[in-house]
Amino acid sequence: MIKWCVLTMLSLLMSCSHQGINSYKHNKPALNIKRFFNGALKAHGVVKNRQGDVIRYFSADIKASWKGNTGTLDETFLFNDGEQQQRIWTLKENAEGTIIATANDVIGEHPMSIAGNALFMQYILRIDYKGKPLDLSVDDRMFLVTDTRIINESILSKWGFRVGSVQLVIEKQTSP
Repeated sequence: MIKWCVLTMLSLLMSCSHQGINSYKHNKPALNIKRFFNGALKAHGVVKNRQGDVIRYFSADIKASWKGNTGTLDETFLFNDGEQQQRIWTLKENAEGTIIATANDVIGEHPMSIAGNALFMQYILRIDYKGKPLDLSVDDRMFLVTDTRIINESILSKWGFRVGSVQLVIEKQTSP
């Protein structure tokens, strides 16, 4: 009887996992990554620790452009403590229409999954932690909520344990 209860609890917990990207394929407005990430964008967000407490907040200016099948997102972050960071994403669309992303502080190249209004991506982000490099796994999920606004949540983990998260909104400033 106890084994049955434990197995039932485990299967219930596993069924509560994140929805896959295809569950969003009918959601509108549909995300066209080349259209949204083109021109000037502004982001505002918070960084939370593993307990969910806000430990930092930031704004970012993003200059996004496409040349053929290659996109560039030049992000300049300004944190509330005065720290500035820059991340430059390169997005490449291959012949199958899949977009592969990499950045100056991201380890390797990573495919983006896009369906309906959603974009999911998992990657390894290298940050500076107490003067040393630290690699974090990032589960990045973006949702287009209007034609000019994306809500983004990134779950940060190390060795399979959640260590923090980032929530932000990205807004288009101009149309190219």
